[in-house]
Amino acid sequence: MARAVVLGVTAVFLGLFLFVPLAAIFGEALRRGWGVYWAAVTDPAALAAVRLTLVAVAVAVPLNLVFGLAAAWVVARHRFPGRSVLVTLIDLPLAVSPVVTGLMYMLVFGLQGWFGRWFWDRGIEVVFAVPGIVLATVFVTLPFVARELIPLLEEQGDEEEQAARLLGASGWQMFWRVTLPNVRWALLYGVILSVARAMGEFGAVSVVSGHIRGRTTTAPLHIEILYNEYNFAGAFAVATLLALTALGTLAARSVLEWRTRETAE
Repeated sequence: MARAVVLGVTAVFLGLFLFVPLAAIFGEALRRGWGVYWAAVTDPAALAAVRLTLVAVAVAVPLNLVFGLAAAWVVARHRFPGRSVLVTLIDLPLAVSPVVTGLMYMLVFGLQGWFGRWFWDRGIEVVFAVPGIVLATVFVTLPFVARELIPLLEEQGDEEEQAARLLGASGWQMFWRVTLPNVRWALLYGVILSVARAMGEFGAVSVVSGHIRGRTTTAPLHIEILYNEYNFAGAFAVATLLALTALGTLAARSVLEWRTRETAE
């Protein structure tokens, strides 16, 4: 009886706060027909926003993949002064508001910031340009790969790596043939979470982008602009692209969780 009640409450909660809003997005996007929907998602400004979002993802995720893998290996395999500080700094983006993150980059790279004038004098735009958007995206997605790998590496221990070293493997051979295969599914899981976070980032990017339509607006920012212009059909149409991305991310996450459990068994 208790289990049925809990399941019922869970189903109602998911229906009200997840499935109904998701269905409403697609319903509103298609309410005026496929023609309006297609025009909205193929609008040049919408395509530019999607391209910029993909550029930010394409730069931020590989950078955080490399950083997360290196940081996780250092934290899990070594004890050194400042280790706890490093772990805390890795978690910092999860604790800081994205809007505050954007303000931090404005303070550092804005025209009146610490280094903004130096970059400006050399013809380099950081804030209100693509580099600022990429930097903000890198910051907000920084923890995901590392936080997936650190507990796994600590749980696995380094016995296999030590055995490979005793057998004459070099550092790179040990990494490619022992360490990386053992964490590949957790690594992919962290990458998927990073992609999802980067695709949907709004607060930090909103501060540093300048909202220049067709140039510095990502997909979430473009949705906001359309909504504020009362172009609800266009806003919901572009929102479905992000919703489909989120659903694809959830599907990939489920597959990886299943694959991880199968490997563990």
